[in-house]
Amino acid sequence: MGNFVSCFTSSQETQTFPIDTSFKFPSPLPSWPPGDGFASGIIDLGGLEVCQITSFTKIWSTSQDGSDATDVTFFEPSPIPVGFSMLGCYCQSNDSPLFGWVLAGKDVSGGTLAAPVDYTLVWSSNDSCYVWLPTPPEGYKSVGYTITTLPSKPSLDQIRCVRADLTDETEVDALLWSSSDVNVYGLRPKVRGRQAQGVSLGTFIISKNGDDTSLLSLSCLRNNNFENITSFMPNLDQIEALIKEYSPRFYFHPKETYFFASTTWYFTNGVQLYHTGEESNPIHVDPTGSNLPQGGSNDGTYWLDLPVDEAERESVKRGDLQSCEAYLHVKPMLGATFTDLAIWVFYPFNGPSTAKLGLVDIPLGRIGEHIGDWEHVTLRVSNFNGLLYRVYFAQHSGGMWVDTTSLEFTDGSNNFAAYPSLNGHATYPVPGLVLQGNDVVGLRNDTAKSDKFFNVKERYSIMAAEYINDVIELPWVNFARKWGPKITYEVGIEIEKIQNSVAETLASPIGSLLGLIPREFSSEDGPIGPKMKVDWDGDER
Repeated sequence: MGNFVSCFTSSQETQTFPIDTSFKFPSPLPSWPPGDGFASGIIDLGGLEVCQITSFTKIWSTSQDGSDATDVTFFEPSPIPVGFSMLGCYCQSNDSPLFGWVLAGKDVSGGTLAAPVDYTLVWSSNDSCYVWLPTPPEGYKSVGYTITTLPSKPSLDQIRCVRADLTDETEVDALLWSSSDVNVYGLRPKVRGRQAQGVSLGTFIISKNGDDTSLLSLSCLRNNNFENITSFMPNLDQIEALIKEYSPRFYFHPKETYFFASTTWYFTNGVQLYHTGEESNPIHVDPTGSNLPQGGSNDGTYWLDLPVDEAERESVKRGDLQSCEAYLHVKPMLGATFTDLAIWVFYPFNGPSTAKLGLVDIPLGRIGEHIGDWEHVTLRVSNFNGLLYRVYFAQHSGGMWVDTTSLEFTDGSNNFAAYPSLNGHATYPVPGLVLQGNDVVGLRNDTAKSDKFFNVKERYSIMAAEYINDVIELPWVNFARKWGPKITYEVGIEIEKIQNSVAETLASPIGSLLGLIPREFSSEDGPIGPKMKVDWDGDER
């Protein structure tokens, strides 16, 4: 990260001074093991080399001193390495330490970059900040803004446009700032996933209120060198180093009774494979899953279920924290400029839900229960420098991205805390209560720190990394059916049972739960495995 920023004085001269607002990891980063090009600083997109700039000059803040957490600050990347050109500026909310980046470009094949022919003023504020959109020459596109503190147009040499074949479509990301007349959004490729070639520049876009943001004036980059991603993705040694450095510690709620299990433990403790029409003759699953049907689709013809014996069944439900392991899917993202390390964990059983009605908690019986529960968190690591920039926490049918600056690190290390919710196992970055619903009634997601925890770096295996030939997928990875049986029940009837068992004053609020209960809670239905989920090939939701 940069150790300095510059601010403009009233005379438009810059002053540079040290700051302590840049984020730094708790523990110094190691030197990554050697490899082809991972963390080498430069990625070749096909005649256009790009590097990630993480030091900035402050241009202007929407608050006078830049301290208001509801505001943002605009930055220019600085310094830019010799031979590289600025492609766009950076904007960040003031509510977190500076930990951003933008890409700079270098033409190494001739004609991939060109100076703009003019500028259009996109927005100005109080005659102190001017945001300019470069006008590209024919055959080129603009990928970022330049910003000044004077009303005169910037020099045409200040920024570069990119040849059209090295660009891709964009869409708005998170809202960074909003005022009465303008919105500022992050920007990302419109198509994202394991095989998508769109590259994020780390830039932003300004939309005047009333404008159609679907008609975006800025493009992102495109990796036309995608067939050579092994040259800038981490190898096996580097993946191991990344997991040791950044992987989470899962802290369980003190009242949690349903824990992780390894697939081997699950299969060797009486779990059976059922087949339509042969329900009375299930078969035991091989420890590696080698006798599970491979491929196909989730057609309902096969499913897994717990042992028939009630004592064995209850034992398997509780998992085995002592022998459990995490399973990694390693994949390129954002045109292979980032690596996603999706860390999957398996719970044999998902427990029942609890409703909160004001100050009263009401157990919901069977609602929320199901056999088999796959959950995950995803680490997004820069292929330019090996830094962890974001973590995705999966929560029921969705989830949330959390920037590295907002993670809770453990024991002075660069490993962060993750908190699975009681019974439901949605994962959160901080302990506490998250309520699905409103202030009157909702479903509880309780998390808390206890002495029950699991360090991913201690027991994990790579279940898939399609770009590495040496990684062989285990048979269970390609099991396309459910990891538990489907037992359908009428949620309304379950709610009615609860209403009949509580005081009359609580019956009406409980009835309102019907519209709040997520769809996946409406039956006991085992999940499909990680490879069958949309986030396997796509971006996180």
